[in-house]
Formats: sequence, C-alpha cells, structure tokens
Amino acid sequence: MERESMEFDVVIVGAGPAGLSAACRLLQLAAEKEQELAVCVVEKGSEVGAHILSGAVIEDTALKELFPDWKERGAPLNTPVTEDEIYLLKDAENATRIPNALVPKTMHNDGNYIVSLGNVCRWLGEQAEELGAEIFPGFSAAEVLYGDNGEVLGVITGDMGVAEDGSEKDSYMPGMELRAKYTLFAEGCRGHLGKELIAQFGLDEGKDPQHYGIGIKELWDIDPAKHKPGLVVHGSGWPLQSDTHGGFFLYHTDDNQVTLGLIIDLSYSNPHLSPFDEFQRMKHHPEIKQYLEGGKRVAYGARAIAKGGYNCLPKMSFPGGLLIGCDAGTLNFAKIKGTHTAMKSGMIAAETVVEALQNGQEGGQELNAFDDQFADSWASEELHRSRNFGPAMHKFGTLMGGAFNYLDQNIFGGKLPFTLHDSTPDYAKMKPASECSPIDYPKPDGVLSFDKLSSVFLSNTNHEEDQPCHLKLKDPSIPLSQNLPKFNEPAQRYCPAGVYEVVEDENSGEQRFQINAQNCVHCKTCDIKDPAQNITWVTPEGAGGPNYPNM
Repeated sequence: MERESMEFDVVIVGAGPAGLSAACRLLQLAAEKEQELAVCVVEKGSEVGAHILSGAVIEDTALKELFPDWKERGAPLNTPVTEDEIYLLKDAENATRIPNALVPKTMHNDGNYIVSLGNVCRWLGEQAEELGAEIFPGFSAAEVLYGDNGEVLGVITGDMGVAEDGSEKDSYMPGMELRAKYTLFAEGCRGHLGKELIAQFGLDEGKDPQHYGIGIKELWDIDPAKHKPGLVVHGSGWPLQSDTHGGFFLYHTDDNQVTLGLIIDLSYSNPHLSPFDEFQRMKHHPEIKQYLEGGKRVAYGARAIAKGGYNCLPKMSFPGGLLIGCDAGTLNFAKIKGTHTAMKSGMIAAETVVEALQNGQEGGQELNAFDDQFADSWASEELHRSRNFGPAMHKFGTLMGGAFNYLDQNIFGGKLPFTLHDSTPDYAKMKPASECSPIDYPKPDGVLSFDKLSSVFLSNTNHEEDQPCHLKLKDPSIPLSQNLPKFNEPAQRYCPAGVYEVVEDENSGEQRFQINAQNCVHCKTCDIKDPAQNITWVTPEGAGGPNYPNM
C-alpha cells in the first residue's frame, strides 16, 4: 500500500514518563548545541495522560535532573508524603501494623510525593511541546517499519475507519509512515511493538523471563474528617491465599481524595482467582473501610506492571532504535516505583541519540553506547541492588521473603554476593482447575464493592464498535477445547473489565467464547496470563480505550 510519510530525526512511541522525558531531553540538548532536531511523539490515547494509570508515589530524582526548577514550572507534585504505614491483614477483621524499623528501606517514602501520574504526564507533555516536540495523540503505532537489512526505520500508524469485516468504511483513512533516524519505544508494560522487537532481535537472550503483576485502582472522594493528606498505607495478606503474592496501597492525595489499589502477581496458580473480585472484597477490611465509608468512588482502572526488575531487563538497543521505560521493564518493584527509573532511561536515550547524530550516525545503526550508559547510571545500580526482591518473594513466600528482603536491603544494602532467579514464566504457573479450590466471592454491595461493568463505565472506556477485534486468538478453538476443560477458562476471571465470557446458546445449548473488546481497558493481562499464550493484544483504532481523569 502506498502511504503518506513524514520524516523526523526521532520518533517516540508513547507519551508516558519515559517517552516524554526523552523528548524533553532531546530538545534541551539540541537547544544547548544550537542544533535543529525534529522530534515526534505518537500516543494512542485520546490525549496525553488518557492511558496513564499508576498508584502513584514518586521520587523526584530524575525530575530534578530534567527540570531543576520543576516547582517553579508548576509540576503537579502537590502532596509530599507525611507518614508511612504498613499492615499485614491477618483475616477479614484483623490486621497487624509492621513497625517501620522492620520494613525494607526500599519501602520508605520520606521525601517522595503522592501524584496523579496522568497529570504529571500531561505537564511533561506541555514542557515537551514548549521545547518544540510534535505530539500526536489519538494515533496508534500499529507496525514497526523495517529497512532492507532488518533495521528499524520508524513506525506505521494504524488505519482508521476499517470495519469489523476488514472492509473500508466511508471514514477510512490509511495510516502514515513516521520515519526516523532513530525510534524510541516507550509503550509501557507489555508494549505490543516492544514484545515484537524483543523477539525479532533476541533481546531477552540469557535473561530471566519478565514477571508481571496486575494493578487495579480506584479513586475515591472521602469524608474530609477522614482525610490525612500525605498518608501512605501499604499492606499484604488477606484476602489473598498464602501462595498468591501481592499487596494493597492507599494514598491520601489532595482535595479530600484517596487512591486505592491492589497489585497481584500474575504468577498465581489458582485459575479460579479473580483479581478484580479480590480487590472488591479487600475494601471491606476495617483497616481500609474506615476511610471509604461515607465516600464515593469516582474513577476505576487497571494496568499490568512489569516487575521482574534487573534480572529480566532485555538488551535495550537494536539497529535503529531503543526500548525504554516499562517497555523494557525498568520498574523497581522493591520500591513499587518506576516513574523515576523510566524517566532516567528516556533521558539517557536522548543523550545517546544526540551524541550519535553529532558523530555522524545518520540512523539505522545500533546505539550500543546506550546499554553501557544505562548500566553506569544510578537507575541501573538501584535495580541491581533490588534484583533479589521479587525472586525471594516467589521462592520463600510473603513472610520469609519479606524477612529475606529486610536483611538484603537494610543490612547488606542489596549487595549480597549471589543472585536469586525466577525462570518460570507467569503463565506457566497456573495449575489445572481440578487441583485448586474454587473461590466463592461475595456479591458486591454497591457501596464499597462493585461489579465489573459499572467499574469499566467509570474508566470512560470507549472503542469504535465496528472495527476489527484487537484481541487476536492464534487458534480460536483453544478457549473451549483446552482452556475451559483444564483451567475453567481463566480469561473470564483474570480480565478486570469483563472482556472475555463463555456463553451458552439458549436454543442449542452450545457454548462459545465471546470477546467484548469494547470493554478493554488496555491492561494487557490477557496477553501475559493466558496459559496457552493464545491471545495477542494489538493496538485498536487510535483514541480508543480508557480516558483516565486524574489517575
């Protein structure tokens, strides 16, 4: 197909912390060196921040490097952390507070800020545009554009106006080629192009498989009398079973709001488990309910988290481009934070690209210097110190793993002379349904707990209905022929948006696997957890998906 094309020096895929930090740093350096640089950021969300979801407590380490005057510039870091509390929920009624002296240092939040990461990205987008970046929201990067020698030359945006049957509607508009000397992929966790590039160039060779969690989050307006701005609450335990790892967060932000969420490792084994319903049940615990009673839920969302850390980091460079941020997996799960490391990876990427262009590398070559420069950075050092955190939790369980991590982080500073590994992919941990106990989840009460469809409504999710399904089945028969008899088709439960259903025809009694793609909040859990690895998430038509406010 003949497509229109646009030429840039650098194309960045994804307007998250990594991509926007890269854009800002590229243009800062170009201004310093009096160099013309054309930088394009393509974002599949309807606006910058629309698809951004995180807790979030952030460190300002990278932000201070990028914009030392961030306060004067009005960056939305308005709520400094004032207090940390960590609890072990023993059962549905009781909890034990863990003394701060026994908490791994990585979990301490002195000097950090509670933020809406979506709003931080909106602000970063403004800074990037002021510096000269072109940001194209509502356009999905659907394909990688390769050269004759396999090098990356840019991306192709998704076609618009294609009907479900593949025909062209009256509104049809073909995607464009966005060509660049170098392309930076910053799609976030489990980016579909990043996944392709890792396979294409063997970037994960010799690495542990990436490990993931699913994070489910709600935003609540609460009674002002219960609001404690700057309070950070974390915890683990009930309602999760002993072999399921995860934990909750509750952050008191500004304007009498709290953000509340549950992160569950996608290494869980029981196919009957529903992360969404575990979260709804958890809100009834007195330690959490005390803040929510009398309040109102105002937003909902979900997103997968790349939590494997240092041991799972792929090689980030390849001919013509780089993987940065959570597309590579730079989150430090020992801190439950990834914004600062994602930003730093984007800044290093920018510095590497500018240096290459100044040295006459006009594109298509591999930026090998990036891997070395990232390895020499504080971000890499921080990830290395936390390399044993996740594997210890998986190998030893929550209590013993927590004790190990306390010793590793507080006594040895992350410098133990060995490295633990977790070499089993998350999807392979699932056991047959016949070997696991069913879980009886209570019905939502509509006050503290809710159903999936009303939750998806609060995420402002919308897709053009008459378009090809963006959830691709390699073999359409597998859900009913393999996953249903062996695992009771877990997609019905691991999806936090009610996308997947096994429905029975009223007349014939025959079952079919139904995909409600309109509900998809782009969390990518299905692409990660499906035990047959039969589901591939690809980008839908641009501007589709959630529209998160203040998340």
